[in-house]
Amino acid sequence: MLKVVGVLILLTCLSAQVFATSAKIYVWRNEQGVLVFSDSPRPGAEEVKITEQNIVSSPSIDTSILDITPQKIEEKYQVEITQPEQNETIRDNTGSVYVTGLVKPVFKQGLKIQLYLDNKKYQKPQSRAIYILRNIDRGEHQVKMQLINNKGKVIASSDVTTFYMHRTSVIRAK
Repeated sequence: MLKVVGVLILLTCLSAQVFATSAKIYVWRNEQGVLVFSDSPRPGAEEVKITEQNIVSSPSIDTSILDITPQKIEEKYQVEITQPEQNETIRDNTGSVYVTGLVKPVFKQGLKIQLYLDNKKYQKPQSRAIYILRNIDRGEHQVKMQLINNKGKVIASSDVTTFYMHRTSVIRAK
């Protein structure tokens, strides 16, 4: 305990030296033989001679090359249609087609996907890259997805994917 007190006194005295250059430090041993440091003289105490002040100086560093203005990070989004595959033939008598997409890097809140079927908007933009097309006619069709930010601006677009719908004809051969 006394050692801790001695160390605390030493630290206090040393820190006081930083602020008051004329302060003196005295040292002596107490009855238990522990060194005691103080800024007050006492009979039998010796003055600690401090020959050099602790001066901390930083090296000269040229910081003019550092740009401290915050940089706006622009995310480059990508949209890809994963289903149906390019030139896929879909056989469904109801004309249903599942269209799914993938948005990279991350589909964030506030972004919307607009699907285009045969160059026309299909339904309203939505926050998921999954659409179910119903009652699609037989033949060739094209789909494309566009990623739209919260201001309505298109920020990414997929390639056009062509698929073929195959449905049983209602006309029966005789």
